[in-house]
Amino acid sequence: MITALLIAWLVTLSVQLFFILFVFSRTAFYKQPEYGSGESTPGESTPGITVVVCAHNELANLTELLPLLNAQQYPEFEVLVMDDRSTDGTDTYLENEVAGLEHVRFIHIDGEHEHVTPKKYALTIALKKARYPTVLLTDADCRPASDGWLAGMVAGLTNPAKSLVLGFSPYERRAGLLNLLIRSETLFTAVQYFSLALAGRPYMGVGRNLAYRTKLFFDNKGFYTHKNVLGGDDDLFVNEVATSRNTAVCLDPDTFTWSQPKETWAAWRTQKRRHLNVGQYYRPGHKRRLGLLVGSHVLTWVLALVAGVVLLVKELLQQPFTPDEWLLLLIAAGLFACRWLLFWGIVGRISYRLAHTVHWGIMPVVDTMLAIYYGFAGLRTLFRRKKKKYAW
Repeated sequence: MITALLIAWLVTLSVQLFFILFVFSRTAFYKQPEYGSGESTPGESTPGITVVVCAHNELANLTELLPLLNAQQYPEFEVLVMDDRSTDGTDTYLENEVAGLEHVRFIHIDGEHEHVTPKKYALTIALKKARYPTVLLTDADCRPASDGWLAGMVAGLTNPAKSLVLGFSPYERRAGLLNLLIRSETLFTAVQYFSLALAGRPYMGVGRNLAYRTKLFFDNKGFYTHKNVLGGDDDLFVNEVATSRNTAVCLDPDTFTWSQPKETWAAWRTQKRRHLNVGQYYRPGHKRRLGLLVGSHVLTWVLALVAGVVLLVKELLQQPFTPDEWLLLLIAAGLFACRWLLFWGIVGRISYRLAHTVHWGIMPVVDTMLAIYYGFAGLRTLFRRKKKKYAW
C-alpha cells in the first residue's frame, strides 16, 4: 500500500511538472507580437470595431464606463449598449445623456424569450445590429486599463487568419481572504486558458474582455447549441469555435479590463456555481485535459499530506520503511519540492505579467489554497443533486 501511494504521488507530480514546464511556461515567457512588423500577416490596419456592453440594471456602472469607452483612441468604432429590461433608470439615462457621447448608441430589450437566455438573446441582437464586422465584449462593471484597450485587443485581428482574441480581466484588490481567493482563482484560470491557447488547445475566454469577428459567430450558429444554458456566452462559445489557428491572446497590460469583485461569500458562491454548471458542457477532450490538470494539482497536495502522515505514524510505531520505500519517498519528496519551486517561479512570473494579480511572495500560499478550493469544488460538482436557476 505504501509503495502504491508513493507511485501515485510520483505520477501526479509528473503530470504537474509537465503542465508547469511545457504549458504554463508558454504564458510566462510569451512575447507579445508587434503586429505589422512582419511577425504577422496584416490585413486592414484599422478595421471598424463595435464594442458591446450588455446591461441589466447597471445604471451606476454605465455612468462611469461609457465615457471611458467613448474616449478610446481608435479611428473608427462604436459602443453598442444593450439595455436588457432595466428598471433602475438606465433607459432614461441612455435616452437623455448618451447623445453627448459621439461613439455610443443603445438598443432597449423589453422582454424575455423562451427559446434563449436573456444575455445570449441580447448579444445575438447586438451582433446582428453591429455596424462593424468585429466585436469587442465587456461588462458594465468593468473598466479598461487605458484608452488603448480597444486598439490593443483588436491588434491580433490584423492577421486575417485570426478570428478570436482572448483578453484578461483582473479583479480589483480589496482587503480580506475572499478577495485573495477571488484574485487567485482568476489568475489561475487565466494561466490555464492563456497557456492552453498558446499550446494550440484553446478552450475558453472571458466575456469581460473578448474580441471576435461576427462572421465567426454566425458561421457557427452563435449560441444555438447552448442557447438555454444560463451563462456560457463567453466560455462555451469559445469552447466550440476556437482553434489553434484562429485564436490569438493579448497580454498587454494596457488591454486589461478591471472588474469589481464580489463582496460577500454568498454572492461569490452563486457566481462560481453558475460557472461550474457551464463547465459540464465543455467538449470531452477539454474536460479530460482540465480534469487531469486540476485533479493532479489537488492530488499532489493530498498525497503529500497522506505520505507525511504515514511517515509520522510509522516513526511513532517504530516500523521503518524498506530501502525501496525510502528511495521512492526521497524521489517523490524531491519532485514535490521541484514542483513547488517551479509553480512559485512560473506562476509568480505570470502573475507579475497579469497586473500583479497576486504578489509573487505569497504564491506558495496561493498554491495550497487553490488545491483546497478545487478539491471542494470538485466534490460539490461530483455530488450535485439538483440544478438551481441563477440570476442574469
